[in-house]
Amino acid sequence: MTQHAYMIGTGIGNLAAGIYLIRDGHWNGSQITMFGLEKHGANDGAPVADYTDEYQNAAIENTKGFLAKGGRMLNEETYENLWDLLRSVPSLDHPGQSVTDEVLSFDHAHPTHDIARLIDKMNGIRNKGDENDYRHMQFDNRDRFLLTKLMMMPESKEPQLNDIGIDDWFASSPHFFTTNFWYMWQTTFAFKRQSSAMELRRYMNRMILEFSRINTLEGVTRTPYNQYESLILPMRHFLEEHGVTFIDNRKITALTFKDTPLRDDIIVTGFDYEVVDEAGKTGHVDINEDDFVFDTNGSITDSSSFGDMDTPLKENLDYAPSAALWKQAAEHFYDLGHPDKFFNDREQSEWMSFTVTNSDHYLLNQITRITQQQPGNALNTWIDSAGLMSLVVHHQPHFHAQKENETVFWGYIMYPRRNGEFVDKPFIEMTGREILTEFLGHLAQTDDSRDNISNHTDQIMASTVNVIPVYMPYASALFNRRAVGDRPLVVPKHSHNLAFISQFAEMPFDMVFTEQYSFRCAQTAVYHFLNIPDSKLTPMHHYEKDPRVLARATKTMFR
Repeated sequence: MTQHAYMIGTGIGNLAAGIYLIRDGHWNGSQITMFGLEKHGANDGAPVADYTDEYQNAAIENTKGFLAKGGRMLNEETYENLWDLLRSVPSLDHPGQSVTDEVLSFDHAHPTHDIARLIDKMNGIRNKGDENDYRHMQFDNRDRFLLTKLMMMPESKEPQLNDIGIDDWFASSPHFFTTNFWYMWQTTFAFKRQSSAMELRRYMNRMILEFSRINTLEGVTRTPYNQYESLILPMRHFLEEHGVTFIDNRKITALTFKDTPLRDDIIVTGFDYEVVDEAGKTGHVDINEDDFVFDTNGSITDSSSFGDMDTPLKENLDYAPSAALWKQAAEHFYDLGHPDKFFNDREQSEWMSFTVTNSDHYLLNQITRITQQQPGNALNTWIDSAGLMSLVVHHQPHFHAQKENETVFWGYIMYPRRNGEFVDKPFIEMTGREILTEFLGHLAQTDDSRDNISNHTDQIMASTVNVIPVYMPYASALFNRRAVGDRPLVVPKHSHNLAFISQFAEMPFDMVFTEQYSFRCAQTAVYHFLNIPDSKLTPMHHYEKDPRVLARATKTMFR
């Protein structure tokens, strides 16, 4: 009997698993079926109208313009699995090239060099060469001691960090949270004070190569367009060309398991589903014991809420559907983790973004003038803004469908329940117009020209096609305080045919909130089920053991 694989969720991790099955397992694509709630996942980017068609909670009036709920930064040196696998995926834009070749060629031609990383009211852009210059990490000796102690902790001692937040670890040195390093770190990687110290430890080891260049973001690898079009679409096309079946608008609500004598063997025998675009329609899929099930046990973009230029978003209070399925499985077996640690504390995990589409280049040119850098280099954070507002301006165009005269950029707010300085209401209650007003207020404070940008507010508003605010209750859930065992293993013990592929599955050493983590999960699961030895897994770098990298990091720590 022919084996089959069933993918629950069509995010980048399960797409990678399908490609591993075809490339390394020599499967036929007809053996693979992928069930998805929607096509985009966390690596999104699309016209607004696409989202209103796909998302149940995106019923907004103004569907003009584009939307990027967020952005994921790639890294050439430490995304080993991603670059290896995407060398097998043809580019859609450049025949004869792989996706890896296309992305790296674009990035090498357009390298990132941020010269306006931190901005405040008093100093403007913190690049004036004084003690506030963001090239200085601003650590004191207590900060250095605690950060070094955390980084040097061996992996075997990770349980000592169970349920310890970064604020707990640095409780004796609150100065740490006033440093340039912390402002850059939290807004580059989306950490919060209460985020897991365990995850900070992993990042400091895995990304130690970036520590000495975090102020310029030179280690960031950019895709030619948004990551949905540059990564997801080529992967989906590859799978479709190989005969993989995609079934959209399916919400998997429950897994069924075989009842075994000791009730600890995990054998999926089927799952129930709802057809989300046909109210009340449900179904069931039977699964053979030798088939494989790859489940996305948690998505950081689940339960998102959308607004538009003149409509505030309405918070979606639903528990994440992907985590609800994980929770249902965890109720059957004791060692499948604790989804509530990640999906039941929005204060830890929530933030929001906003995407601005303009019908001309005026605002983009003003941002370029004020921040002193070209599109593609920018990640600017206004460190004394109440919500901790950041701006991202990608190389233009960011979408294939973007017209020649249009510009698109996006920003994000780490603390959406705080009030703005220029609009006196919580960010989560603002319309897109009000968020743009808030942003322009901060930009005007940074502008020291005689013809301040505030003189052109009416012109900017008139040229704004749309501003889409998006609230994501679980955007940083993968960094929530956790303990060993809160995340299930990629292939749990006693599992015969169930694997978890997401940012909420447990692997040693690697770091979450990265495509690399999803790709690594996928390879780990596929190789386990196909009995390919671990020695064949894509080799990973260990820059935390490189004396030259450590020397540069040490020098930076005292800068």
